Amino acid sequence: MAFNDLAPEWWPFSAGTSVIIGILTLYFLAYQLSSRKIDPREPPIVASAIPFVGHPLAMALLGGRYIKNLGIRHRNLPIFTLPVPGSRIYIVADPSLAAAVQRASKILSFTPIVPEVTERVLGLDAATVEITRKNLDPAPGEERGFLADIQDMVYSWLGPGEYLTELSLDAANEMRDEIAAYAAGSSVGNGKPTDLLGWVRHLVTVSTAKYLYGPENPIALDPSLEGAFWDFDHGLGSLLMNIFPSITAKRAYEGREKLSAALLEYLRENRQATGSKIVRKRIDIALEHGWAMPAIAREELSFLFAGIVNATTSTFWILVQIYADPALLAAVRREIGAVLESLTGPTHHTDTSTSDNPTKFRLRIADLRDNCPVLVAVYRECLRLGSDTYSTRLVKEDFVLADRYFLKKNAVVQIAGGVIHADGRIWGADVATFNPGRFLDTYDEELHHPKSALEKQGKPKSKQNNSFHPAAFRAFGGGKTLCPGRHFAMNEILAFVALVVMQFDMKPARGDRIEVPRKNDGVLPVHILEPMRPVEVLISKRDDLPGGKLDVEFAM
Repeated sequence: MAFNDLAPEWWPFSAGTSVIIGILTLYFLAYQLSSRKIDPREPPIVASAIPFVGHPLAMALLGGRYIKNLGIRHRNLPIFTLPVPGSRIYIVADPSLAAAVQRASKILSFTPIVPEVTERVLGLDAATVEITRKNLDPAPGEERGFLADIQDMVYSWLGPGEYLTELSLDAANEMRDEIAAYAAGSSVGNGKPTDLLGWVRHLVTVSTAKYLYGPENPIALDPSLEGAFWDFDHGLGSLLMNIFPSITAKRAYEGREKLSAALLEYLRENRQATGSKIVRKRIDIALEHGWAMPAIAREELSFLFAGIVNATTSTFWILVQIYADPALLAAVRREIGAVLESLTGPTHHTDTSTSDNPTKFRLRIADLRDNCPVLVAVYRECLRLGSDTYSTRLVKEDFVLADRYFLKKNAVVQIAGGVIHADGRIWGADVATFNPGRFLDTYDEELHHPKSALEKQGKPKSKQNNSFHPAAFRAFGGGKTLCPGRHFAMNEILAFVALVVMQFDMKPARGDRIEVPRKNDGVLPVHILEPMRPVEVLISKRDDLPGGKLDVEFAM
């Protein structure tokens, strides 16, 4: 039957025009529905041009850059709503509201999200996921679940104290030995370009696996697993989407399965007996809660991931920024040199010596953290620029945030680190520029050349500037989910950087200066972002290093 036979006599449009009108009408209705607030107090709605599905689609295609750009375009909104199918995502872009979210941890909680995320990323079985869902946020006196026990243990053990000191020294010593092995090999000074990120990646991966999982860790026994680990890391976003992951995230899926199988063999052979105390304790807690050994192997992959990935990428950015600026390199070397303690005599580490025996030094990690303000400022600035991560919470019941903004039950709240870190009202007009001086309170206008500020009295005189809102620095999250490993990460990264800058010179493989690349913000920002392109350098030993190496004994 023709359209004209069905249409009323007064209808003036053809079939094709009628279809277009119908589509436009449906679009208009869908757009209006997606733009409607659930409650008058709900945060302002930022509607997508494609109603409901537009935001999730753009996040999948554009990665973290999408939310960051939305936040920058709507800078006047401290919080806004993204309509998504069946729910809402509330984006928090203001430090004071971020702090309010963090204070409401019983209602705005991360833990209900953990079981589903770990199921997707680690491939946990249904029985194990059910165990993780039990007693997620227990009140005092209530029965505790696996997540509550494991989180409390990790926060306690990695907080300031005896075990943090022990693990930090283990990590520093392993990195020292790996760097020393590299320095003694034929690769250094051979005139061949080195991919700086790949170089750091290898050293951190091998040393982390050893100090956490012992000398018989899976990567030590099968070096091909190093590549499998990074395949897993680079496909996390696709694993999270969980759409036929063995096909759509093939390399990440295969990398995960290889590592899980190797970790299972590691556990069944009881090789964890030579691993770190914290790994053994994690395994004990999982067993107490009824985890099967194959599931524990997968869970330990997440801990290996936590130990390797952010340390690797953060160290890369710190080194590339330091070596790209000769004045900054000189300033950092002076600071580290000033805290090196000679154990064999008064000879300074940079003195020219005809002896083949280098001076023995002690390097206290606390001195790097407390008495090297420029180094620490570079560390913090690289984390600010490189971290676009979200702090995610589930709204467990209808809630009014800061007595003003209505948040709907079962919606998701995301504190947008990338938006806050790019806010010039917080960090200054040069917010997009690398400037460690923003974390120091005695720099002059020549912030990008600290030599002028530091050489006036021949020694570092600056101290750390902590005047920013405490919730504005998002590299380690905040509140109840503040990264438990932040103290350890800082100790480890500063020790690694000190070992490298005091022993090696780096020049660009091409050109006359090292160019700092842009970060790749077109991916899901689950950790410090990697560079858009490789940075190739020529690595050589410092000419003024007696004996050709830095002989260091670490202490806290």
